[in-house]
Amino acid sequence: MSGFVRWCRFNAVGALGMVVQLGVLAVLNRRMAGHYLLATAAAIEVTLLHNFVWHVRYTWRERRGDGGLVGQLVRFHLSNGVVSMVGNLALMPLLVGVVRMPVVMANGAAILGCSAVNFGLGDGWVFARTQKMEAS
Repeated sequence: MSGFVRWCRFNAVGALGMVVQLGVLAVLNRRMAGHYLLATAAAIEVTLLHNFVWHVRYTWRERRGDGGLVGQLVRFHLSNGVVSMVGNLALMPLLVGVVRMPVVMANGAAILGCSAVNFGLGDGWVFARTQKMEAS
């Protein structure tokens, strides 16, 4: 699969994930008024699990690493999870508190800001080609 096609698939999964994350955040932000950072963290975790399943089944479906599914899930959380969590939780106070953007809009901007880094980590580490894949 070409890099461009994979990037398009990554973005399709990301768009679905963004809907999931913003939807979960909107619900949690109403229920946890005043705790938008906690709501953001919970929404990110739900989205990480959602996106991981779709990346395994769609974006990088032909790349089954030597570490198996659990190994990929751990790498996904250590890369995309950390980037998304740190990026979102660092940007949200700036966008909500300083710029005065609404919470859901600010989170959308933060998600887009983390996207390119997450693709690179996914393609180069989480779902990287192995020597076993190259041989087959």
